[in-house]
Amino acid sequence: MLARDHLSPPEALACTMVLVAAADGGITDREIGVMTALVQSLPAFQGFTLAHLTEATDAAIDLLQEAEGLAHGARLIREALTPRLRETAYALAAEIVASDPVGHDQARRMLDFIALELHLDPLIAIAIERGAHARQHRP
Repeated sequence: MLARDHLSPPEALACTMVLVAAADGGITDREIGVMTALVQSLPAFQGFTLAHLTEATDAAIDLLQEAEGLAHGARLIREALTPRLRETAYALAAEIVASDPVGHDQARRMLDFIALELHLDPLIAIAIERGAHARQHRP
């Protein structure tokens, strides 16, 4: 049985962040903080509350419990987003990966998976990732 049959654009953006955050086996407090800050500050999330973020997080985790959950989640995300918002979803996912100072291979592979599933131009994906990492540099 499918956990969800569609996502709204903000839910799809949140789901993308959760997939990357959960890729290494769990979501850290830092990742939750970054997701919360992004939801509270970006125009793409206008009207999307922290309660909605919690619901979207639960939905993403439910999707991952399905036999083909990752593929199902990727399809729902792709269908919910315009090409421009697919770049936004990738940028949000890249922010989550960049926020982890340790960096994990699983999160990196999930980011690659998302780029493929969202049909992003590889050069655009690299530029988005570079920008996310640059914002995390410390003096």
